[in-house]
Parts: sequence; C-alpha cells; structure tokens
Amino acid sequence: MHTGVGIPKIREIAMSPASPRNDNKRGTIMSIAENVAVIKTRIREAAIASGRNPSEILLCAATKMNDANAVRQAIAAGVDLCGENRVQELTQKSAENAYEGVPVHFIGHLQTNKVRQVVGKVELIQSVDRMKLLTAIQEEAARQNICQKILLQINIGNEDSKGGFSAEEIWDILDQLPNLPNISVRGLMAIPPISQNPGDNCKYFQKMYNLAVDIMAKSRHNVVMETLSMGMTDDFVDAIACGSTMIRVGTAIFGPRNYT
Repeated sequence: MHTGVGIPKIREIAMSPASPRNDNKRGTIMSIAENVAVIKTRIREAAIASGRNPSEILLCAATKMNDANAVRQAIAAGVDLCGENRVQELTQKSAENAYEGVPVHFIGHLQTNKVRQVVGKVELIQSVDRMKLLTAIQEEAARQNICQKILLQINIGNEDSKGGFSAEEIWDILDQLPNLPNISVRGLMAIPPISQNPGDNCKYFQKMYNLAVDIMAKSRHNVVMETLSMGMTDDFVDAIACGSTMIRVGTAIFGPRNYT
C-alpha cells in the first residue's frame, strides 16, 4: 500500500491561473465513473504541462456524506485511495467493507477522544494539526504496539478558522518527534483559503512545496517527505503545478453534498 511517491523536483512554475473547464458538455448528470475518468485526464494533463510524471500524483476520493455504494463505485473507477472526514462514517463504512481494494486515510478534524477509533484503522492520518493530538496518537499507537503514519497539517494561510501548525512553529514540533517513537511523519497536508479565481492559491501551494523541501533537506528521526497532500476540486490543477503528490477530491467525483 502506498501513501505517496516523494516530493518531486519541479521546474520553476509560472504562476498563471489554470483555465476553468466545463467537462460536462452534455448538460447531463455524469456518473461517478465518468467523473473519475475526467479527473484522471485532468491530472495527466496538469502533470505533463508542469513537466511531471502523472504517476507521481495520487487521487484521494473524499468520501464524506457518500454511502458505501458510492465509495465502491469510485474505487471501481480507479481512485487510488479514499479519505474520510468523520469517525462515525469511517467506522460504519469500514464495517460494510466499503474501502475494499484501496487504502483509507483520515482527512478530517480529529478529536482526541476519538483517536482510539482511528489509530490502527487507517493507513494514514492526514489532519494532525496540534501537539495535543500528536500526544494522543502516540499514546494509542504505543498501546497497540504499532507505528501510526501521519501527515502534519499546515495552516498555510494563517486562518483563524482553520487548524494546523504554522510554517514557523513546525520546526519546534519536528524537534519533539524523537519523543514520539510510535509516530511516523510521512509528509504535509494543507487546506489553503477558499479561492475566488483560478491561480489564487498558487502562492500557498508554492509555500507548502518549499517547506516540504526544506524539511526534507534536514534529516530527522521518523520524518520523511514522501507525501504533499494539497489541492481539492476547485484548485487541484494549480496544486499539481506546484508539486502536490496527492489531491483530495469529493464534489467533482460524487457531486455536491446535501447538508440539509
């Protein structure tokens, strides 16, 4: 099973916005399989345009509020892995074998009192955003006698409404990892500010890439930068241009979520 392919060496990027596209020219509702095919084509095109190998980018289906049948359709269509935001959904869909055939990651906000339901149940916890959560994961992983793989979530836009370590404080967090032997950091994850126009988030994606490269240049215990998880439905083309190795896509695969 895989979580990433390593932070790529990318050529200098011209920060020109990606052109918006309307792939549904028929004006009809496309199937999950059709949506995945369109996204994989766009991944390939974005990678080639950036001088990258398309195989460097993994497609994570963000499966929040989609049932087991929809998840199975996405897996059959060729997504590389699934990402779940809610512990309750993770538990329910796991019991239904919804993720069979691909790894599953946890990508949502994780409360410390629910750590036991996630550690050892997913290949990777992408959304580790505070020291208290790191400590709780360490304690539970030690109890299970396993090493839990994680990503460190970076609040790259310094938004009060979002969790995550700042790019400045991450170095102090990395210095504490030798005291957390049951945790293995595999890379970084970010959710940049909501973009109003294509290209708006390039500056944040570039900062993430540069941070990952800086961390990679300094050998640290239990830290590798193999995964740079950034880019969602509205901005994954720009994220790929800036070095993302994993995009998390929900709406473009399953359609808009119904929160009512």
